[in-house]
Amino acid sequence: MTRRSVIALGLLIVGCTIVGYAPNAFTQANAGWVTLLDGTNMGDWNRVGNANWRLEDGAVVADKKEGDGNAYLVSKNRYKDFQIRAEFWVSEDANSGIFIRCTDPNKISSQTGYEVNIYDKRPDPSYGTGAIVRVAKVSPMPKAGGRWNIFEITAKGPQLTVVMNGNKTADAQDSQFPKGVVALQYGTGVVKFRKVQIKPL
Repeated sequence: MTRRSVIALGLLIVGCTIVGYAPNAFTQANAGWVTLLDGTNMGDWNRVGNANWRLEDGAVVADKKEGDGNAYLVSKNRYKDFQIRAEFWVSEDANSGIFIRCTDPNKISSQTGYEVNIYDKRPDPSYGTGAIVRVAKVSPMPKAGGRWNIFEITAKGPQLTVVMNGNKTADAQDSQFPKGVVALQYGTGVVKFRKVQIKPL
């Protein structure tokens, strides 16, 4: 067998190996993730407050609420250590956020859990978009309004980390709230969640 034939055979074997293992690698990369909502399903949430959450154009959307205070979609399960991946879009005037480890599923606030903020026009921008309110400031504050964004939120023991669009915005140690529900907030503006997934750690 010529040297050229040996090289060609070797490349063929490597190529077949990569193709053969690609699906398994994809499956392993997604193993353990649970989809809480996506653009085809509202998911299984409790509602706190009265916002007009609905499916629209491949996302779960809210743009109005009745009464005072904010409104939330609240998970029925409690989570301790986990990662969250959330795809969201907000208008520039929106006030939203993702709350984690909330101890009281009926009273969602930064006093009962951790609030990963989505609020470009917060009067104090140090706890605006990308921050964990009262726990980890953000500087400089990224802007979320008018585009799709991805939050990657990790909570493992006291370690809390927030990454937005590939950039770390918050990194803190805090042990106030070890376990609780997840909540998606509607405050003002237009808020859309295209996909929210969680992976217990």
